Amino acid sequence: MADVVSPLPGVFYRRPGPGKDPFIEIGDRVEAGQTVGIVEIMKQFTEVQTDVAGVVESFTVDDAGTVNPGDVILVIAEG
Repeated sequence: MADVVSPLPGVFYRRPGPGKDPFIEIGDRVEAGQTVGIVEIMKQFTEVQTDVAGVVESFTVDDAGTVNPGDVILVIAEG
């Protein structure tokens, strides 16, 4: 298992914008370097990317949930 953590404090979003499809869902396969969400702080958006390939096991932060640097956002089963 690998954790994807927040790079910044702010609000985590699973979608690139209102009415858009989520970047990923539980059960999706992701590749290293893939964007899995965004963190917004003071109207600036930073992509959150995974460092590993695998399958998304769970999210630990709700969409539009507050995060701090290093908070686990989601868990990936590597492989």
